[in-house]
Amino acid sequence: MAKHVKTDLLVIGAGSGGLSVAAGASQIGADVTLLEAHLMGGDCLNYGCVPSKALIASGKLAYEMAQAAPFGITSVRAQVDYAAAKDHVAQVIETIAPVDSQERFEALGVRVIRERGWFLSPHEVQAGAYVIRARRVVIATGSSPLVPAIPGLDSVPYLTNETLWALREAPDHLLIIGGGPIGMEMAQAHRRLGAQVTVVEGAKALGRDDPEMAAIVLEQMRAEGITIAEDALVESISETGGVITVISRDGRQFRGSHVLVAVGRKSNTDDLGLDAAGIETTRTGIRVDSALRTTNRRVYAIGDVAGGMQFTHVAGYHAGVIIRSALFGLPSKASTTHIPRATYTQPELAQVGLTEADARNTYGDKLETATFDIEHNDRAIAERKTTGKIKVMVVGGRPVGVSIVGAQAGELSSLWSLALVNKLKMSQISAMVAPYPTIAEVNKRVVGAYFTPRLFENETLKRVVRFVQRWLP
Repeated sequence: MAKHVKTDLLVIGAGSGGLSVAAGASQIGADVTLLEAHLMGGDCLNYGCVPSKALIASGKLAYEMAQAAPFGITSVRAQVDYAAAKDHVAQVIETIAPVDSQERFEALGVRVIRERGWFLSPHEVQAGAYVIRARRVVIATGSSPLVPAIPGLDSVPYLTNETLWALREAPDHLLIIGGGPIGMEMAQAHRRLGAQVTVVEGAKALGRDDPEMAAIVLEQMRAEGITIAEDALVESISETGGVITVISRDGRQFRGSHVLVAVGRKSNTDDLGLDAAGIETTRTGIRVDSALRTTNRRVYAIGDVAGGMQFTHVAGYHAGVIIRSALFGLPSKASTTHIPRATYTQPELAQVGLTEADARNTYGDKLETATFDIEHNDRAIAERKTTGKIKVMVVGGRPVGVSIVGAQAGELSSLWSLALVNKLKMSQISAMVAPYPTIAEVNKRVVGAYFTPRLFENETLKRVVRFVQRWLP
């Protein structure tokens, strides 16, 4: 017998976006039902952001032990225990997991059903023995690794970001197909943990980012011994005697012991019964409008499954947008103009708003740029982390995009997200005061670089100052 449930809000998927909606909605009085057939916390906690940053931290420490001499400390070659590094990853996940657990959400008043959900009709969802009717539904099923149809791949024991964490022995030579953020982060982490690493990218590595900024990251990675093959579209993969061979369309061959497929993500829309609910999809995910509503006006889609920017913080941002709309009936729209993204290589790479190329295509001659080299930041000098720069794209006195490469680039990007979403002027940002010495002073100094020609190269202003000085007592 089916168990019938009526609820104010049904959330399908307990990843970062779904959990944010469920927690927020429940705490402000809504009756909330949450469906999750797999792991609470979704990809971010179990396979993505959290484990990758934990492994990056292990690799960073191993690398810095060998770079200690300039600080007056004897450099040593780290003795890496790859299995222990994976234990560190598991411990980090275990530490964070209670925040995302079923027990916590049930304590918040959320009805948690550990079953897969699919639509029976525009108004009902089946989940195991339950048939659920909700006033509003939020689809937050996330995304999965995209595995391309490469000849021979199905006969090779390939890794993805989901299966990598079960590996207990360090790869002798890791081949990574894909030079995007996931591929490059794992390339540097594994190189620093002792593996040989080759990245095979069909176009340009870190190709979504400002080429000038990406080049700084790639130069560092090559200096660490990572081979990065660009314009190497993979044509076939094979394995013989434990050696995996990747052949690109132009005939280049790359051999290694393991292969990690990191060419992107696909939205999890299969088996949801979307047709029964009147919900349309696109090539990248579920079709949504600016308010994140699907073609079924009672159903929303957020995070990766909505087919836009695929980041944990975007899913969290989407959660806030739809709580306002679905629970309060207030107009609320999602925007991407102020959403930052970061690649956690060393140096880090961050972007908010438009890159220089995009800004130039949009604004033409109206665009101005200001740059500041991190090598002139005193904190960076003290810590010998001077590689990098910041570039701000400005139109009419307001920033429209910021590209950053260097230490703490991800942290630095937050200020610019605030500036873009509130349409702040460069003059307003110049009023900020950062404690000395901090990397955050970079943000202040690039604003100074924008105003320098206006102030110190302005002859009219100089004449005014000289005139005023003659009359001041």
